[in-house]
Amino acid sequence: MPKLSLVVPVYKVQGYLPECLDSVLGQDYTDFEIIAVDDCSPDGSGAILDEYARRDARIHVIHLTENVGLGRARNAGLEKARGEYVLFLDSDDTLSDGALTAISERLAATGDPEILVFDYARTYWDGQVRPNQRADLLRSDGPDVFRLAERPQLLDLLQIVWNKAYRRDFITRTGLTFPPGYYEDAPWTFCSLISAERIAVLDRVCVLYRQRREGGNILKTVSRKHFDVFDQYRRVFDFLDAHEELDRWRGPLFRKMVDHYLTVLERPGRLPREARAEFFHRASADYRARLPKDFHRPAGGRGHKYAMLERDAYAAMMSASTAVKLRRTVRKRTRDALNRSKRSAMGVHYQSQLRLPLDENLVLFSAYWSRSVSCNPAAIDAELARLAPHLRRVWAIRPDAVDQVPKGVEYVRVGSRAYWTALARAKYLVNNVNFADAVVKREGQIHLQTHHGTPLKTMGLDQQKYPASTDMNFEKLLERCDRWDYSISSNRFSTAIWERVYPCSYVSLETGYPRNDVLVNAGAEEVRRARAALGLADGAKAFLYMPTHREYQPGFTPSLDLARLAEELGPDVTLLLRGHYFYGSSPHIAELRRSGRIVDVSGHPRVEELYLAADALITDYSSAMFDYAVLDRPIIVYAPDWDIYSAVRGTYFDLLQEPPGAVATSQAELIRLLGSGDYDSRDAAGRRDAFRRRFCEFDDGHAAERVVRRVFLGDQTPLPFVPFDERPHAPTPAQALEPVERA
Repeated sequence: MPKLSLVVPVYKVQGYLPECLDSVLGQDYTDFEIIAVDDCSPDGSGAILDEYARRDARIHVIHLTENVGLGRARNAGLEKARGEYVLFLDSDDTLSDGALTAISERLAATGDPEILVFDYARTYWDGQVRPNQRADLLRSDGPDVFRLAERPQLLDLLQIVWNKAYRRDFITRTGLTFPPGYYEDAPWTFCSLISAERIAVLDRVCVLYRQRREGGNILKTVSRKHFDVFDQYRRVFDFLDAHEELDRWRGPLFRKMVDHYLTVLERPGRLPREARAEFFHRASADYRARLPKDFHRPAGGRGHKYAMLERDAYAAMMSASTAVKLRRTVRKRTRDALNRSKRSAMGVHYQSQLRLPLDENLVLFSAYWSRSVSCNPAAIDAELARLAPHLRRVWAIRPDAVDQVPKGVEYVRVGSRAYWTALARAKYLVNNVNFADAVVKREGQIHLQTHHGTPLKTMGLDQQKYPASTDMNFEKLLERCDRWDYSISSNRFSTAIWERVYPCSYVSLETGYPRNDVLVNAGAEEVRRARAALGLADGAKAFLYMPTHREYQPGFTPSLDLARLAEELGPDVTLLLRGHYFYGSSPHIAELRRSGRIVDVSGHPRVEELYLAADALITDYSSAMFDYAVLDRPIIVYAPDWDIYSAVRGTYFDLLQEPPGAVATSQAELIRLLGSGDYDSRDAAGRRDAFRRRFCEFDDGHAAERVVRRVFLGDQTPLPFVPFDERPHAPTPAQALEPVERA
């Protein structure tokens, strides 16, 4: 039997769950079990739990067949717990280092109390850590073990269950279970504390309480479900009625009830406006029905609110708040004036267009900061032409890139009046990066974020851990991301990362990447055409080299001697070089153009055509590897500076240990791999297969159709995925040259 059982209820936390579990499994204390309860979570949380359970026998997973809510999910975990003590940990929170050792040692030092209360701290997306404001209540003044009557101020701690360790036999003896509802912690917390004979405290932060920016806390949701608080306090007072020996707690718990009711009533973002009066009247009824004898109201303004609640004086209560509202109005007018000033900087024309109705049939596209017509937005554009031809499709293009716009594509120049008109009026805005800060998200407008790769390197808020790699304003970043309605993903790995590093209130669409549809659906003719456009001879082998951007390098400086590599590989091999779009036309690339030994494809408008033309991909840390893997062709990772790159930028997994194929860390090793053919060995193919199954799981050739049907046509029925082992992919260049068999 383990000493500690940690019950972890899980629902829609795939972005945070690995960090939660790692914080427990990484403890120096090991005598514990985790009872993880998948509350029928609709995201990838259940699969994450199963993967962790396969790796660690201390994790026991319960998959519920229907969503029952936090309280009853905890009950399901309690039934399976075997530990001497039970702890509850919410699945988006984490344990601090050494927390379980400190808890175990304190339990032993205090003679195994029924309840041990420990400290916590709040953590925020921007890295702030704020201590518990009532941490002073956990200082070990007086006896190590006590009853609540000796330290009644513990009732003033936040009403939570996850800052305590409970003896399991105490839970059984008391008959404690969690009720359903929003405020299920209140009856458990109060009834356990007033019932315990032996309580101890630990003045140490053991839990890091995540404050989710996107409103993951249901208590911050505007809803009538906040009326649940009445049922929870009914349960508290029913418990008191059933235990006369605890009657002394009626007064303190009455005060906690009233304070809680007032908090729900007064906090913005909880009750719908039309429900406030009804809530007040119900709270008043509870007040009068449960008012203890000889109860003394608190002094000051708080006591005045108690009096109005006792008299059911809702109108007087509202009048009393007028002065406060007036002060808030003055502050709001000041803020509005500042906002108007900012908006005037956007242009009078844009402001005038924002006042006009949305054009329900207008879609505005942009890709790579309006540099091109490409990537996922271009694939969605093409599918819209097929499935929704009534929609007008317009692209935002920088003035210096308009000569690259394909014939027949309608576009507006970035910065022009037509551009600002489209931004203001378009029903749909589609981008693989973010639109500018000045763009206003209108009510009814739909922003579709397509992204442009699977993340190996750290992204979004995770870049805060690597300040040398960016000077990004993260607050501004999240304000831009707040405009998203949908976020596209090609695998569950990406979904979990996007939801954590861009913590905003969008819907994740696990559709696959639209730009990769062609890699599944293209035939021999498309492959031959792509090669012919590059001047590649039939039978010639082409290696596509795609290095990524390095923040610690000022320009494009390939880590390969490309001319020497071409010489070593011989005249039958062509190197296609695609520099990262950040580099533009560097002098180094110009020199390679003049040499004629390498074909520079950095300016090619469609990278998917390069993938189709290439026999193999050579890359370092570029997200190109995830897309090229759809083709099931050889991938060679050339990573001579992995230690530097992973330390400066940070990565989500060790590419050298989990590569998509062969790995070389020096040019000599790369030349040997390419010259010997070992880059296409059975071992390399096995690694590629594992990589593909992990990162290409949704890319079945129908991603664009899924996106169009869901976002633009409102189809809520998802298009089924083609089973992975049944998916086709474009033929290799060699296969494309094979004669077609006659019937």
